[in-house]
Amino acid sequence: MLTFKIDKILRLRLWLLERFKLGETSVTLFWAGVVGLCGGLLSVGFLRCVRALQRVLTHHAEDNLAVIATDLDNWERVLIPTIGGLLAGAILYLGKRLTRGKQSTDYMEAVLVGNGIVRFRDTVTKSASSLFSIASGSSIGREGAMVTLSAAFASWLGRARKVSTPRLRLLVACGAAAGIAAAYKTPVAGALFVAEIILGSIAMETFGPLVFSSLISTLVVYQLLGTTPTYLMPTVFHVGSNWDYLLFLLLGILTGIFSPLFLKTLQGGEKIFHRLNLPLTVKLGIGGLIVGMISIYSPLVWGNGYGVVGDLLCRENLPWTLMMATLLCKIFATSASVGSGAVGGVFTPTLFVGAAIGWLFGTLVNSLFPALMVTPAGFALVGMGCVLAAGTQAVLMSIIMIFEMSLQYEVVLPLMLGCVTAYFVAKGLGQESIYAAHLKNKRAAKELLSQRVLTVTNLLRKDPPTVAETAPFGEIARLFIACRLNNLYVVDRQRRFLGVVSLHEMKPFLHDPNIAQAVLAADMMRDDFPTLMVTQNLSEALHRFTAADVERLPVLDEEGVLLGYLSKTDLLLTLAK
Repeated sequence: MLTFKIDKILRLRLWLLERFKLGETSVTLFWAGVVGLCGGLLSVGFLRCVRALQRVLTHHAEDNLAVIATDLDNWERVLIPTIGGLLAGAILYLGKRLTRGKQSTDYMEAVLVGNGIVRFRDTVTKSASSLFSIASGSSIGREGAMVTLSAAFASWLGRARKVSTPRLRLLVACGAAAGIAAAYKTPVAGALFVAEIILGSIAMETFGPLVFSSLISTLVVYQLLGTTPTYLMPTVFHVGSNWDYLLFLLLGILTGIFSPLFLKTLQGGEKIFHRLNLPLTVKLGIGGLIVGMISIYSPLVWGNGYGVVGDLLCRENLPWTLMMATLLCKIFATSASVGSGAVGGVFTPTLFVGAAIGWLFGTLVNSLFPALMVTPAGFALVGMGCVLAAGTQAVLMSIIMIFEMSLQYEVVLPLMLGCVTAYFVAKGLGQESIYAAHLKNKRAAKELLSQRVLTVTNLLRKDPPTVAETAPFGEIARLFIACRLNNLYVVDRQRRFLGVVSLHEMKPFLHDPNIAQAVLAADMMRDDFPTLMVTQNLSEALHRFTAADVERLPVLDEEGVLLGYLSKTDLLLTLAK
């Protein structure tokens, strides 16, 4: 006989299932939201750690590293990045010793071809190293560590819940999207970054959770850091006439030509440092030293360039010679930081390069054609999107990101024209994405993986909840309480599949305990439940799911023995990739 507690729990579960239609999608969205929440908190925590360490190293309360460098003496500009690089390298060295030289998996590899595992210890080590590099003035972005921390937490959470590999990959992707969204307050662009660049797909099975995670992460940042746009313009962006679009077309061509040069400079820095047969600690110290030496001439190269971009969007009286020199110096400083092995992102430095080119172009137009009265800040905003689109080869993400960062609606049409033009010009010159080298081998491995993951076996989830055909009603009820599945598989002594007991079949007996005492699994079993054979391919499995309209299907061998079950969500996530 059912106890009062089990009876109440079963009634509640049935009520929730019928009223809210809770399924795998709802569960996935819930955990994507948890990842977004924690990813936002981790990102804010990392930013505050950067600012605290920055004040310790520079003895300045100002958050803008470019402003801090301007106020420092020359010897301080050289010494602080050098010390920061040495400390960052030492942390990486100690981290490798602690992990005994095991090769770590980054979030892109974990999502694309890996099993979704991003080791948290490695991530903490890299984030600590990035903390010292960023706080000491290295020319790299903060977003790299923020994304990796969020992705590593998502991986840990998924493994703690023992989710399947496709869902673990999706959770890691949600963590990456949450990190990007938190770094720039761009919920849609954060999801598009992962969908366009890493997954190469905007299928709703993956894009929906990515958006939800990004949204929650952005709301966390709004709550803790404010709702001010990432880049605030004092005036509303405005296009004077339709003829002005020709200027944005020219800007797209210019940035499309310049973007490959910027990428080759970064790659050249990596090659030079690779040829130096020196310990990693020394390389990072040299990278910091180079940034420090450049900052003697141009202190604005310190940091990721965020503060300088803000000045370009807000001030119109900047000397063009200063900005030209800063642009060139920034490119070489970024090349030195990235090439030396400093842990960080190139996203924000790329935005700086685009803003500087756009601002210089707008200033030139103003000088040659003063009657047009164009605003250099507007060209700086569009230039950011153009270089980003050419560099990442993700046009849609670039357009949406610049709009979300500025909240300037009228910038969308110039952005569309400039970003598409820059993309095709850069593509025509043979440029690949900034992440191409990073993802090329992984995508090749993905192709091999996709050739292997063709049958149900690869997505099989073992140890399904089973009952004997003679199991009494009370035992079945307790098993439904212990697991969250809505179907129990009925098997004989040889584990041959006989049928399914559905949670809905329990409802009539919950109102009459006397009858329930006499009911067995065989009395409620549905023996015509659709099944899958272990040798069937994924296409056949998809057709079976379409006809059956169920969340899970039992998987049998040739003798009818139950081996496990296949989840429709796992199947759709695999096919969506």
